Amino acid sequence: MRIETFNAAPRDAAIAAIKPCLDIPRWIEDIVDARPYAEIDAMLQRAHIAAEPFTQTEIDGALAHHPRIGERARGSGAEARFSTAEQTGLGASSHDIERALHQGNLDYEHKFGRVFLIRAAGRDRVEILAELRRRMDNDVTTELREIAVQLREIALGRLRAIIGES
Repeated sequence: MRIETFNAAPRDAAIAAIKPCLDIPRWIEDIVDARPYAEIDAMLQRAHIAAEPFTQTEIDGALAHHPRIGERARGSGAEARFSTAEQTGLGASSHDIERALHQGNLDYEHKFGRVFLIRAAGRDRVEILAELRRRMDNDVTTELREIAVQLREIALGRLRAIIGES
């Protein structure tokens, strides 16, 4: 979808178009209601500002849609397709790395009570595992801030993909 098409779309259609980027209604509505945008960079800047800050409730709601690293997303909608594509780019992996990621996911969920979230696009499994291990040393407040950053990075990448399409 081109930025001009997004700008001209009815509000409901514009909301539906960007909802797969990040299902946080406040964030979506902020972006949609700030139209028109002269260019995609202006839209991305608005999206970045709208993400500051995400509340814990918004983070928990958004995480409900994210699979564990290494697992396939449920469903067949645009959000699931994004997640699958992002994780497909992780490259080949050894059994040891897969086992360590699986155990790391479980340990993380036990400690923080939510799924481990990281922007997978542009990273490989070894880097993700290192980040998971590093973040296990975080306290809850620090980890919430890191999750918010990761959600924003994922959302901006997806937004660029959606609006960058012809």
